[in-house]
Amino acid sequence: MKHHERVPLIPIARGEGVWLYDFEGRRYLDGISSWWVNLFGHNNLRINRAISDQLGKFAHTMLAGCTHEPVIELSERLSALTGGKLGHCFYGSDGASAIEIALKMSFQYWRNCGHSGKDRYISLQNGYHGETIGALSVTDVRLFKDTYAPLLRPSEQMPTPDTRRAEPGESPRDFAFRCARSLAAWLEEHGDETAAFILEPLVQCAAGMAMYDAEYLRQARALCAQHQVHLIADEIAVGFGRTGTFFACEQAPVTPDFLCLSKGLTGGYLPLSVVLARPEIYQAFYDDDIAHGFLHSHSYTGNPLACRAALATLEIFGEDKVIESNQGKAKAMREATRAIAQHAKVKNFRQCGMICAFEVETDDPHFGEHFREQATAAELLLRPIGNTVYFMPPYVIDAAEIEVLASRTLKIIDST
Repeated sequence: MKHHERVPLIPIARGEGVWLYDFEGRRYLDGISSWWVNLFGHNNLRINRAISDQLGKFAHTMLAGCTHEPVIELSERLSALTGGKLGHCFYGSDGASAIEIALKMSFQYWRNCGHSGKDRYISLQNGYHGETIGALSVTDVRLFKDTYAPLLRPSEQMPTPDTRRAEPGESPRDFAFRCARSLAAWLEEHGDETAAFILEPLVQCAAGMAMYDAEYLRQARALCAQHQVHLIADEIAVGFGRTGTFFACEQAPVTPDFLCLSKGLTGGYLPLSVVLARPEIYQAFYDDDIAHGFLHSHSYTGNPLACRAALATLEIFGEDKVIESNQGKAKAMREATRAIAQHAKVKNFRQCGMICAFEVETDDPHFGEHFREQATAAELLLRPIGNTVYFMPPYVIDAAEIEVLASRTLKIIDST
């Protein structure tokens, strides 16, 4: 908060589409979807109506011994989106909660199946999975992790297939194979004591939008199956069309053992997360002995208002053919950012679906802070990660707004 003695907070009064407005009428183009959650704009009338309709019925009931129509319908629709391969849903309230659920469920699955020695976790270098204790244990971002290191359970990090780390002339696919060989060697030695491998498919967002080839997902899926290690796909940030397909895993295509979702699940309206799991995992907990069951609960698990927002979000995807529409918008983003990609100060320009990112060469140790201030003055809400600038706008952005986002960012790059 001390930072805000110099750089005031932006007091938001209302939102409309991709724009947020302060109390004096100044507007800001939400180029990062309010931390990657907003899909269909602020104050979306269809999502508003769904929440209002549910509010007229009831706002919440616990899922311990009760159920309700929105959570049943949402579970069925989410499972259908995986082709029924992930047939069971367990709800939480945010992304980190989903990660905790998946980690605990994987651990207990092996224990229930008589393999209590499988209790280690592996993740990718520079991976980010949340800031609760379990999630932070498999996160590899020192800024968040170092202070709490004494509280955390050790985990091992596998080489990241981030294409920025490839050797000159090495293709993203070849680099993915090289990183997968390191994973194979580790599992060959430690697979019998490893419960799960958790990763962010295609884009490691907190690592500066690190992007990698889908071949790594294919290799990871095969290796995990070979060594009886669960694959946990953290699609909290990259799911719901961000990478060009509804789920990022579709581009491999692979089905994980656990799929963690949040952020865009409710269109950016209400806190909700879910872990989808394979039927055989569910069966390992299906027992008369309550201690054999999965004892994990959140007060607002499967909240009806949040579930109705999620159902409205899924309806918009279907009615508006959003994935197809986004293909055109992704192309418009490529064209609008062509001058940025060719700028002398810019390197590693990359795009995956509706996510664009690049690094700005600078000697300014406070580049991100200074860039953000200039962006705010230019009516843009952007938050660089170090010297990485990225765009992840709501899907309702139009061609004119894409041009505003790109052209004003270009001017900021010229002035920094």
